[in-house]
Amino acid sequence: MTERTIKLDLLARVEGEGALYVKLRGQKIETLEFRIFEPPRFFEALLRGRPATDAPDITSRICGICPVAYVMSASQAVEQALGIAIPPEIRALRRLIYCGEWIQSHVLHAAMLHAPDFLGLPDAMEIARAEPDLVRTALRLKKLGNTLMEVIGGRAVHPVNTRVGGFYRAPDADRIAALVPELEWGAGAARDMALAFSRFEFPDDAADYTFVSLVNPDEYPILEGRIGSNRGLDIGIDAFSGSVRESQVAHSNALLAHLADGTPYMVGPLARYANNHDRLPEACRRTAREAGLGPVERNPFKSILVRMIEVQFACLEALRLARSYVVPSPACVEAPPRAGEGFGCTEAPRGICHHSYVIDHDGTLVSASIVPPTSQNQPQIEADLARVVLSSLDLDDDALRQRCEQAIRNYDPCISCATHFLKLTVVRA
Repeated sequence: MTERTIKLDLLARVEGEGALYVKLRGQKIETLEFRIFEPPRFFEALLRGRPATDAPDITSRICGICPVAYVMSASQAVEQALGIAIPPEIRALRRLIYCGEWIQSHVLHAAMLHAPDFLGLPDAMEIARAEPDLVRTALRLKKLGNTLMEVIGGRAVHPVNTRVGGFYRAPDADRIAALVPELEWGAGAARDMALAFSRFEFPDDAADYTFVSLVNPDEYPILEGRIGSNRGLDIGIDAFSGSVRESQVAHSNALLAHLADGTPYMVGPLARYANNHDRLPEACRRTAREAGLGPVERNPFKSILVRMIEVQFACLEALRLARSYVVPSPACVEAPPRAGEGFGCTEAPRGICHHSYVIDHDGTLVSASIVPPTSQNQPQIEADLARVVLSSLDLDDDALRQRCEQAIRNYDPCISCATHFLKLTVVRA
């Protein structure tokens, strides 16, 4: 039999380092290993012995793209352990800054990192030459997300105004009101971009996924909810560790997460959308219909469309929150230290980010567990790659490599959360 080897030393348009090894024998996959070799970062060990109130600032450094996800999940866990109840005004302001993170992260990925795959271009610089209006719109949208984070959090990367219990200082009402005109523009721009992307040619690929996300009967979930799935999972966030198992494999330095029965699962936009479609505003559901999406989308290559619908939602939700903004007074709820255990789970752009902490009587962290979205998606990424490879055996080596890269980019994997990608080796025997 003919032996074929494909090597890709660096995967562009994602963060991090890793490799994919595929060995084919005839029409079957003999070996497929998604190898994560970037060194572990030991944030959970770093937290032990520190004041619990340090957890949001420390864990936000896990990721420069989605620091708010770590701030909010960590804050929730510490607040639960300390018995802090957050008033509605602080909760609304937290949801508003989180909308900013969704906007900037989703637009960066969809327009700059993922769209080149569908346009047959190598990078965003080439998009700027071929589609300058698209890039200008994307940059303005991303700036809108950054501005939300700056106004509320003090800066766009690793906000400095957030803390356990709320904020160091609440923004003045006029600064929030000033965001309204750009948010009105953003909602329309995100819709237009979603419809433009819907004209891409998508690979014919779908799977019967187990979608796991926060679910909330009252709103499209960002900050709060139970953990649910399309397979009947319905648990509180405190039951996460009993329903999800993490394991180590020889070919990866990142832990792999499966459901307790060994099932891989997907978190992120497709999961949120499938489990909470009816909680989207009608304007977003209409955009989805016009983009060719039903209430559930099982083609991972169309995740780019769902991301842009979530950008439209985030702009509309931020607009609602900005118009109804009430300055929290005080901006933070204080609480004395006490022993306890707490859990936090919020929807990062890439999926649920779960934190659990044990705190000593003096407010010191005794233990910490953080399960980021990309490590949860890792087994499902491997399953997708196997499916894509088997359905693409007629492609030449270069085209197969590109298809595998694109399949990974469907998940917008995040370097800071779980380490990454991709040196690709395919051996055909």
